[in-house]
Amino acid sequence: MAAPSPQAIAELKEALGPEGWSEDADTLAPHLREWRDRWQGHTPLLLKPGSTAEVAAAVAICARHGVAITPQGGNTGLVGGQIPMGEVLLSTKRLRAIRDVSPLDDALTVEAGVTLYEAQQAALAVDRRFPLGLASEGTATIGGVLSTNAGGTSVVRYGMARDLVLGVEAVLADGRVFNGLKRLRKDNTGYDLKQLLIGAEGTLGIITAATLKLSPVLRGRATAIVGLETPEQAITLLARAKAESGGGVEAFELMKRLGTELVLRWIPDTREPLESMPPWSVLIELGSGSPDEAGKALERLLAQAFEDRLITDAAIAANETQAAALWRLREEQSAGLKPEGGGWKHDVSVPVSRIADFIEEASAAVDSFEPGARISVFGHVGDGNLHYDVLCPEGADLKPFLSRWTEGSRIVHDIVARYDGSISAEHGLGRLKTDEARGYKSDVEIDTLKAIRKALDPHGIFNPAILF
Repeated sequence: MAAPSPQAIAELKEALGPEGWSEDADTLAPHLREWRDRWQGHTPLLLKPGSTAEVAAAVAICARHGVAITPQGGNTGLVGGQIPMGEVLLSTKRLRAIRDVSPLDDALTVEAGVTLYEAQQAALAVDRRFPLGLASEGTATIGGVLSTNAGGTSVVRYGMARDLVLGVEAVLADGRVFNGLKRLRKDNTGYDLKQLLIGAEGTLGIITAATLKLSPVLRGRATAIVGLETPEQAITLLARAKAESGGGVEAFELMKRLGTELVLRWIPDTREPLESMPPWSVLIELGSGSPDEAGKALERLLAQAFEDRLITDAAIAANETQAAALWRLREEQSAGLKPEGGGWKHDVSVPVSRIADFIEEASAAVDSFEPGARISVFGHVGDGNLHYDVLCPEGADLKPFLSRWTEGSRIVHDIVARYDGSISAEHGLGRLKTDEARGYKSDVEIDTLKAIRKALDPHGIFNPAILF
């Protein structure tokens, strides 16, 4: 699309007022670079609407003038979909209201700029819980979380972001507002429009508010890290954990030794969790409605696993401080890898039963393609989602290694496809994977997705560079 005309820029500034826009380079800078430093964007104007009405006014002006818009939440996305490349950038960070809390409905209505952590705290204030958890929850906003259908550490029990939403409010491509902020669990009256908007990465509408599904607060929680020899053992342990806890597995996170070593090397105030330094470890968290049952279930699980030689070592957190220290080893995995100079990042999913097979086959293929490459595997093994990262061989030149990212990733993703998996489990496609995804989707699927987009955004003003 053409750059916005001076008339369009003037109308946008007038509609949003002096607090609602910026052209200042210092203000724009943090909005234009993504966390991994792979994309540096540019925009003629940053829009900062403070209400749904202002979002609607801005979108209507852009639609009238044919101006493209890139929506952005907390800018924690990892596939570049939130970075503008000449489009007007619309930030939802000023949409800050917590509109309604209804404990009897187990529902919380918040605006798109509320952070995930703030939503969690609003739920806790009424003795409820919003169970979606991310390492970036202090910065990630509800609008971005829903637009990318974020996953996180508790998917094994509570599902993805789309499973935790009762309703959404969104501005459509012509500037009209879809008000779907319902608290209903059952509404069988046709297409579920909120589910079209969730996970659409801002291409079908800009989410401005959402009604979130709350859960009871856990009265008991038990956390442990265990050592294993193989990923196969982790899968067996997962099945046992589900059975032992009656479905109370809150998280089940697999980590290869390399990732843990890099966290210990680069992240301050982290400690070695297991003296045996096993090749693989799993962070397990069980939850229960009674204060003691989660701990008892975890002790039974680990005692039997030791007896059967399924695990080689274990450490159970004695209090919340120790649990937080164990969680830090998992949550800092990406940060621990970053000082190594970057690598080929893969956010993939395969059936849980095929995780070990995938790791073995993909690792052999990568080693054949790039001898000496260091492979870090971590992720939400409880739901089949692995972050499979390939780091530059020790002492090798980083630049030529990174130049082979596309070719190397194709090798990994081809294996994912053979296992009926997905090349994007929770981060979305964005600028990173949109073109590649065409090779893994059928013509029927792509044509259908295009038809939906054409119907809701006929002029293609929302995030025009991504999603087919």
